[in-house]
Amino acid sequence: MRLVIQRVREAQVVVEGLVTGQIGPGLLVLAGFAPTDNAAALTWMTRKLVQLRIFGDENGQMNRSVVDVGGQILVVSQFTLLADARKGNRPSYVGAAPPAIAEPLYQQFVALVAAELGKPVPTGIFGADMQVSLVNDGPVTIVLDSPT
Repeated sequence: MRLVIQRVREAQVVVEGLVTGQIGPGLLVLAGFAPTDNAAALTWMTRKLVQLRIFGDENGQMNRSVVDVGGQILVVSQFTLLADARKGNRPSYVGAAPPAIAEPLYQQFVALVAAELGKPVPTGIFGADMQVSLVNDGPVTIVLDSPT
């Protein structure tokens, strides 16, 4: 599992002209899943995401989590995060879980994040062609891979 976590002032995802998810200050999370991902990986990634101290405190130091600042999280599925572009010019996606595996993992991850965050988590639509817009705050962008 791989996450690209962006601290944002605002973000939204649009599918076929309709906004499916939108947040104010918080985190935009692009999530890619591998065929070997499991419940332990989802739990670890959820806790790491929600507890990640990447928001400024009163001294401007990154000491606060999204929970500490009352922020929101928007999660968007993105299988291309598992691309392998080391050979040739066309990325290979064999490291990405097929939709039958990835979609349930994605739904479980969103549910875990919502439970850990204590509020609903807006999303895109799995497998859809999405337009994602954001105002990156900082900019702060973190890539997080699961330990398994």
